[in-house]
Amino acid sequence: MPVSALPDSLWYTRCPVPTATGVAARLGWFDKEFAADGLTVSSLQDVPSEVAADHHFTHSLDLLVREGGNVPALWARARGENTRLIALTWIEERQTVLVRAGSGISGAAALRGLRLAVPAHGIAIDFWRAMALRGFQGALASAGLTLDDARLVEIPATDRAGQWAAELAALNRGEVDAVYAKGAVAVEAARAAGAEVAVELDALPDPRHRINNGTPRPVTVHQHLLDRYPEAVDRFLAVLLRAAEWAARRPQELAAILGSETGAGPEGVAGAYRPGTRLGLDLSPHRLGLLSEQQSALHALGFLPEPVEVDAWSDPEPLRRAAARNALLETGI
Repeated sequence: MPVSALPDSLWYTRCPVPTATGVAARLGWFDKEFAADGLTVSSLQDVPSEVAADHHFTHSLDLLVREGGNVPALWARARGENTRLIALTWIEERQTVLVRAGSGISGAAALRGLRLAVPAHGIAIDFWRAMALRGFQGALASAGLTLDDARLVEIPATDRAGQWAAELAALNRGEVDAVYAKGAVAVEAARAAGAEVAVELDALPDPRHRINNGTPRPVTVHQHLLDRYPEAVDRFLAVLLRAAEWAARRPQELAAILGSETGAGPEGVAGAYRPGTRLGLDLSPHRLGLLSEQQSALHALGFLPEPVEVDAWSDPEPLRRAAARNALLETGI
């Protein structure tokens, strides 16, 4: 198939979390980059559900750039979707294990023998369930324990009830002893439920104990997009790199954008994201290694039908070319 400079349209999607894609979208930088070329850049988040379908999870849309959780991205690849990993971020999002107020439960070692809430959402790839299991795994591992040292209690949940609502309700009813939660909305939900933090995963010194759906978070594209329109991918990534740099220099403006992206208020954003949050993208061996550990754990837990060879999945060339493009722009060449 011949290579063309640019397609007529391009899609992007991101999760409601801190992403360079979200920052660039809020700033209008995709239109600024591509409008003169007649290329329409559209977000799956801004179109009717029947148009968006389940592309955010399956990545079956050829002309899509996705920045979001690694569970659906790995799942799509494991199911045979011909995607490529072109960048990774690592953003601390305040991962916690919550318990009832006054329970006296404190520290990862105290989770031994407890009833841990594991949500069941009844969706094709239950990333909520995966996040809970991986969050508990990380906390337990920091104390030399495994999931076998605790009791997993399935909690039927729906997205309509709100994030972590079903698990926190079960906690308050005394049906479980601990709930995993992360991010800005989790800070607000925990406060509303009167829950206390038993384990701050962010405080654990080993980053491997914080590996989860968003750590590291991938940027993926379809191989078709890379093969047919490499310039579009390079320029999109160049915008993301510039957006990450912009965000690093403007923490207050970033906080406002994160509120819009996550749907949380100022307290939730401040409680979930550390000062100096960085959205920088790379494909370093360190981050690839962390993602490889994540895919191994997800496969062992039954979320991936086949293992994913992370190094073979990744393609560093688009990010290298995007950085070179930005360097030329800075020098005015």
